[in-house]
Amino acid sequence: MTLPVTAALAAAMGALLLLLAIDTVRQRFRTSTAHGLSEDQRLTSASRSHGNLAEHAPIVIILVGLLELSQANHMGLMIVSGVFILGRMLHIHGLYNPKEGGPPLTRALGVILTWIVLAALIGWTLWLLKGHLG
Repeated sequence: MTLPVTAALAAAMGALLLLLAIDTVRQRFRTSTAHGLSEDQRLTSASRSHGNLAEHAPIVIILVGLLELSQANHMGLMIVSGVFILGRMLHIHGLYNPKEGGPPLTRALGVILTWIVLAALIGWTLWLLKGHLG
């Protein structure tokens, strides 16, 4: 396979996205909510977990794929992808386990890891691009 890191990351994110979509539909049936979020915390958690993953995963997968095609360091890409998966899992855990007085630590850590990965991939891509343009 030409892009094994990208493929593994895309498969993991696809499986997670499918599980979250199934849970969102399950919560909609449970609450008889056709659209929107209602006041149900479990539906809100399921829907936001699914939506947030759908917002972040595509650009990360694309950047990993572009870097892998540019023959960026394979181990570095695996580590960054693993950190992204960890960040997404922490974020989901935090959304599914809300607490009084603010977001749970796992949610905050998940967001921070996701942003660190995204910033690192953007920087890495621009650095490699600079090498091709300059």
